[in-house]
Amino acid sequence: MVTDTKTALLDSAERAARTRGFDGFSYADLAQDVGIRKASIHHHFPTKAALSVALMQRYSEDLERACAQIDDTVPTGAGRLRALIDRYRAALNGGKSLCLCVSFSTSRESLPPEVIDQIRRFRMMMINWLETVFETGRVDGTIGDVVTPAAEASAALPLLEGAQLTARAEEDPALFDTALQLLRARLR
Repeated sequence: MVTDTKTALLDSAERAARTRGFDGFSYADLAQDVGIRKASIHHHFPTKAALSVALMQRYSEDLERACAQIDDTVPTGAGRLRALIDRYRAALNGGKSLCLCVSFSTSRESLPPEVIDQIRRFRMMMINWLETVFETGRVDGTIGDVVTPAAEASAALPLLEGAQLTARAEEDPALFDTALQLLRARLR
């Protein structure tokens, strides 16, 4: 499959950002990985901020599609939450990477304001989706002890993100599983 240069650059930047963070890659790294001149990158992304915004937009759209697919194929609240947990665990790549939003968040001081805005939008989208998951789980009885779906959603996303950080810090995905034991125990 032939990939256009812009997509190849986004793919390369995402791999680098997920493993090394926002500060851990440069245009020189991307140029070498994609096999183009560094100056050519500026044709597609004039600044690293523009590249990072495009990365977050693509990532957000991907997760939004994934959540919609989960909604379409998984009937229960617990099943939907399990599917999201599994996706976050898979993003660890054996403890060697993080999801893009978590990775970027670790470099907050270096991020341009427009990237921080994209992260905020992404997190709100995920919290809103999680709220509907917890509401579904409360109604269908597949998630135990749900009192306030909005509060559950606001706690679940940071739990997933923190579990990823812990597992990445030790390169041990089992730590992700340990961090989520109590949440998983509520799923029927």
